[in-house]
Amino acid sequence: MQKPMEKSCTLLVHFDKGAPSVANEIKEALECNDVPAKIDALKKAIMLLLNGETIPQLFITIIRYVLPSENHTVQKLLLLYLEIIDKTDSRGKVLPEMILICQNLRNNLQHPNEYIRGVTLRFLSRLNETEIIEPLIPSITANLEHRHPFVRRNAVLAIMSIYKLPEGQHLLEQAPEIIEKVLSTEQDHSCKRNAFLMLFNCAQDGALSYLFTHIDRINDWGEQQQMVALELIRKVCRSRKDGKGKYIKIIISLLNAPSSAVIYECAGTLVSLSSAPTAIRAAASTYCKLLQSQSDNNVKLIILDRLNELKNSHKEILLDMVMDVLRALSSPNLDIRRKTLDIALELLTRRNVDEIVLMLKKEMVRTQSGELEKNGEYRQMLVQAIHTCAIKFPEVASTVVHILMDFLGDTNVASAMDVVVFVREIIETNPKLRASIITRLLDTFYQIRAARVCCCALWIIGEYCLSLSEVESGIVTIKQCLGDLPFYAEFTEEGEAQDAPKSSRPLNAAVTSSRRPTVLADGTYATQSAALETAMSSPTRVQGLVSSVGNLRALLLSGDFFLGAVVACTLTKLVLRLEEVQPIKIEVNKAAAWALLIMVSVLQLGQSPVLPHPIDNDSHERTILCVRLLGNTGDDMKKIWLQSCRQSFVKMLAEKQLQEKEEIKAKAQISHAQPDDLIDFYHLKSRKGMSQLELEDEVQDDLKRATGEFTNDGANRLNRILQLTGFSDPVYAEAYITVHQYDIVLDVTVINRTKNTLQNLCLELATMGDLKLVERPQNYTLAPQSSKQIKANIKVSSTETGVIFGNIVYETSNVLERIVVVLNDIHIDIMDYISPASCTDSAFREMWAEFEWENKVAVNTVIQDEEEFLNHIIKSTNMKCLTPRLELEGECGFLSANLYAKSVFGEDALVNMSIEKQEGKLSGFIRIRSKTQGIALSLGDKITLKQKGGA
Repeated sequence: MQKPMEKSCTLLVHFDKGAPSVANEIKEALECNDVPAKIDALKKAIMLLLNGETIPQLFITIIRYVLPSENHTVQKLLLLYLEIIDKTDSRGKVLPEMILICQNLRNNLQHPNEYIRGVTLRFLSRLNETEIIEPLIPSITANLEHRHPFVRRNAVLAIMSIYKLPEGQHLLEQAPEIIEKVLSTEQDHSCKRNAFLMLFNCAQDGALSYLFTHIDRINDWGEQQQMVALELIRKVCRSRKDGKGKYIKIIISLLNAPSSAVIYECAGTLVSLSSAPTAIRAAASTYCKLLQSQSDNNVKLIILDRLNELKNSHKEILLDMVMDVLRALSSPNLDIRRKTLDIALELLTRRNVDEIVLMLKKEMVRTQSGELEKNGEYRQMLVQAIHTCAIKFPEVASTVVHILMDFLGDTNVASAMDVVVFVREIIETNPKLRASIITRLLDTFYQIRAARVCCCALWIIGEYCLSLSEVESGIVTIKQCLGDLPFYAEFTEEGEAQDAPKSSRPLNAAVTSSRRPTVLADGTYATQSAALETAMSSPTRVQGLVSSVGNLRALLLSGDFFLGAVVACTLTKLVLRLEEVQPIKIEVNKAAAWALLIMVSVLQLGQSPVLPHPIDNDSHERTILCVRLLGNTGDDMKKIWLQSCRQSFVKMLAEKQLQEKEEIKAKAQISHAQPDDLIDFYHLKSRKGMSQLELEDEVQDDLKRATGEFTNDGANRLNRILQLTGFSDPVYAEAYITVHQYDIVLDVTVINRTKNTLQNLCLELATMGDLKLVERPQNYTLAPQSSKQIKANIKVSSTETGVIFGNIVYETSNVLERIVVVLNDIHIDIMDYISPASCTDSAFREMWAEFEWENKVAVNTVIQDEEEFLNHIIKSTNMKCLTPRLELEGECGFLSANLYAKSVFGEDALVNMSIEKQEGKLSGFIRIRSKTQGIALSLGDKITLKQKGGA
């Protein structure tokens, strides 16, 4: 570890590693009088220096042959060369030959060309050597009065950089006064911004004085200067709690600025500094306006994130703006639409539900007219949103259910499935709508194309067709969708069809059966009609025949025998109910005979050789059960078929509503620290010299103090401090880790425990995993027994466990070699990036089938109770259990549950736990699936570490 310390880099240039340049060739090119050759040679020299090469022999050549050049490009490259070469020796002293460039720099600062002056001033703003800078200060300050703004703005930056140097305040004692004078006379917006930035960084009181002096003209400032003013206000308000109201007035006045960036920053500053309803309302209104005015999708997503944060903390204020938020649905981007709907649904109240539902209905109609490729997915989101509205407020169900039923035949199966699930729930929770829903469902049943949707619709028909006319209509509808029986016709050697009535030979109008036997390629006769071959050729062709053949018939001919079993169950329920409502037994027997014929035809089709695969055992047994039941019905069986099934469905809905109420109750308990509502002493506060906004802000601050939101987090901070070195080390270090969404901030305290001055002390960090060090901490000098706060920013790009390790390196005057203190490793926990989330069972299954990364962890724990182990894993992994708690109750010795979480980067984490209890010990597996490898491995490691029941 005795390598020389890395230098800070202010310049990055792409370096093509082709044939390496030789120093002698570069030297010869620099000595010639050809300007393009000099430019090319300087570029090669700069790239070699940037890539670690040392070519000290070129310095004198450049001083002799390049320094006198008048070419602007040569002068610019010369300054870049001077910027990256070593200007100090190993002891930190400036090299004697550096004095040679001072006169040239002074000449450049007095050059008649403004470009030469500007780039030279920019070069000086990156110099740290006071010996080179000190003789140039008069020339730098003289450029503050140059006629060209390019020179003046770089002169201001150079003065700011010099003043921030360790000895800068001695070099330029009057720098703040000089810059204040420049700021009062300057007209160029960029120069004024740089001057104001200098006061902000170096003389904060001067910046505040200028701000309040020109408060009436702040809207006329340039965009960049307004952004610096906002940063100044944030910094001052965090350090000084008094007088916050006057700063908030300035922010509200800036909300009328023409720049969208300034308006966005104003809104964010308002939310961070004030909780007054007026300020929050102004910020929310600003976000809604930006949502409409900005065309960039990324900007809209960021604004929606800010609105979502406002919704969590100031929900009552955003309730009045929900329709403004919903205007973002006009964007074709699905992510924007999804976030917009999520925000709107959480702002749903009895007062605005009618407006929201009307807006969603208009969007549903709009998806029919458009031809966008993702209209199906958008329609599915709208259906789910309307479903949520109808469940929370059942009175709106009557206005939407019939419109949604038009989409039962949607080509997007997921959207159609959401519609039929919605209809199933509404028909149970709204008895008044039952008759109209059944009538509409029977009228539109033939349009349904998907087998899953057909199954759910058939269940609804079987359960909720109660009157005589409804039962008879249900049977007729199913018969029409199945078509003529049997489903296929076998041919004898004479060419005569068996078991098929003449009317069934042509299966559709487009294709007719051939009366003559067909000779196949192998010389045998065909055993089925040409029409059947067409109807059963492939699932895709079957879908095309749905409208002409009948949806149930086409799906059965494609081999979906589960649907056949559902048809049998539905017909059985309808016939059993017909026995109760139909007094004429002949009609009942006729319906029963038709149902038996259909079931037998399904069984015959399932055992025929014309389909690629026979009927499965479950569907076969279910259909046989229905046949036996119709042949011999009893009161007990009738009760099971006609009542128990619906009772189970009602119980499932009740459990779902109970779970939602418990979640709402849990959230409500977290939001308040006091058991009773607080009294707002609004009228008892002194109003002397306070505006309405300041008064509201004071009241909100008092409420936060009363509810415990203004708490001293010193104790929490102590719990998150990590010791990096030992107490016996010459340098003691500890870190406070703050984890944000996309970055980690390490606040490292370094204490010199020796009696010597530590020079060039540096915190060297390295990372493992998807962590990247944003910038390298600089070098410091530590006096004996003194301390220093060092901050390091680390960027996080994905959810996985990462490790930060490093050293503290320093030098002392007594020891020539550098001393290294190795730090303890810092492990970044995956739990800081994932949070519990919810998803539907169908979405969980789709993601489980789609995700390719799986980590299988064997259960190895001392915990003996299944539910206790499940709760321990949920707590350890910060995930949510999707399996209802009522399904996990009871003692059966076996438990299976699904867990789900989402990371801040939008990654999904799926966990399936399957365990059983054998001889008092739990065994089984925990399977983790995700789209990325990192989250699957990190979560598996976390579960392996925590599953034994430890801390």
